[in-house]
Amino acid sequence: MVSSAFKPAVTRVIEPIARALSRIGVTPDAVTLFGTIGASASALFLLYRGELFWAALAVSAFALSDLFDGAIARVSERGASQWGGFLDSTCDRITDASILAGLTLYFVKDEDPLAQLAIASIVIGNLIPYIRAKAESYGIACTVGIAERTERLGLTLTAIGLAGLGVPYALAIGMWVLVVLGLITVGQRIWVVRKGLRPNE
Repeated sequence: MVSSAFKPAVTRVIEPIARALSRIGVTPDAVTLFGTIGASASALFLLYRGELFWAALAVSAFALSDLFDGAIARVSERGASQWGGFLDSTCDRITDASILAGLTLYFVKDEDPLAQLAIASIVIGNLIPYIRAKAESYGIACTVGIAERTERLGLTLTAIGLAGLGVPYALAIGMWVLVVLGLITVGQRIWVVRKGLRPNE
């Protein structure tokens, strides 16, 4: 979740905490599951109830676990594992879908047409990592994109939080921007795959 520009500074802060957690027996998988369950439950429950600000705050707090699972894995004796990476990636998809599902329920309850954008965002959010995974199965690196997960998640939570504070049109603008940036990212990745496969045809 941390942009590469800030990652070194963040790592210096969280590594001592990760070492302490590792010493008392906290595992990366436990942290991953804790964060996913907490973020998903908070999103679904609080967003449905219309508690937008508290939903954004709670999900952001639980999402911080994404910083610690990898750090604990790196400082532990076993180190990072393929299973850990798989679990983390899978749980990221669950968290993202839960946030947008919670928004969909919120919009549907109020008969708000923004529900359509929330559903579109769920589809786009799953399509982006799928294209990357499929590309990599062909041996093509496909990490390009104007809006990767960090940006999309940050945008979504910011829009939810601002809407919870009463900022007019924050959710509407946020959802439209999310969909547009997501579609651009999908297009960018499809183009990369197309260029990568064309020499073989």
